[in-house]
Amino acid sequence: MYKIVKARQLAERIYLMEVEASRVARACEPGEFVIVKMDEAGERIPLTICDYDRGKGLVTIVFQVAGASTQKMAGLKTGDSFRDFAGPLGRPSEFVSQDLEALKKKRILFVAGGVGAAPVYPQVKWLRSHGIDADVVVGAKTRDMLILEEEMKAAAGNLYITTDDGSYVQKGMVTDLVKDLVENQGRHYDACVAIGPMIMMKFVCLLTKKLNIPTTVSMNPIMVDGTGMCGACRLTVGDEVKFACVDGPEFDGHKVNFDEAMKRQQMYRTEEGRAVLKLNEGDTHHGGCGHCH
Repeated sequence: MYKIVKARQLAERIYLMEVEASRVARACEPGEFVIVKMDEAGERIPLTICDYDRGKGLVTIVFQVAGASTQKMAGLKTGDSFRDFAGPLGRPSEFVSQDLEALKKKRILFVAGGVGAAPVYPQVKWLRSHGIDADVVVGAKTRDMLILEEEMKAAAGNLYITTDDGSYVQKGMVTDLVKDLVENQGRHYDACVAIGPMIMMKFVCLLTKKLNIPTTVSMNPIMVDGTGMCGACRLTVGDEVKFACVDGPEFDGHKVNFDEAMKRQQMYRTEEGRAVLKLNEGDTHHGGCGHCH
């Protein structure tokens, strides 16, 4: 059992939990994820790691209520436990393995939308711990939906906030702010990491491609099973078929076919749609086994 040592609500339908999981905390890196189960019969829920404390053996997760399982999970309190807390899974963010001296010479921009601030935070924090300050753009629908503002302020070189309705700091989309930073404020960036809703990542990538900024995206929003066996997170990257859970979750955003991924995500939500995908995709439907049984 994995004890919850802290549980709190960050915003409407968004929750944070710190969990005792010493083996995961010792091994995890920014960009990776865990799979949690509340009980023996519970659904497997993949969640990107928001933070970790190796000394205390704690791993922080943030999730948004999206269905029955996450609604049930939102009811867990401090002192409750998860039946399973498996990880770390996936591949770490690419800069973790890069040469630090070369990385320190780069200007890096992070763009987070909504709950995407949770997986962005550990990456920004990791960079700060290695002497690298990154700029961070965070977007939310309203001020009340903004999460991890103080944590991000402490880790980022510069933090820029925008809200869809203008209820906090400034009004507009994250793409408006990124465009302003580059074209009007003269900011230069060597790399961008964008994490958030699929539609947000798509339009960030369309913009950064025009601005000639290499961009990495996290496809964690389309993960379901987390092992490649369900076929949910199958996507096309360039001319290759990839699976977010076993090949990612991070990919070259300029190569991701977002339109295909979003259409496929809608189809996967129904039993009929899953059957059609399985039939049409054949041996490439699964990522873990490589074929359907």
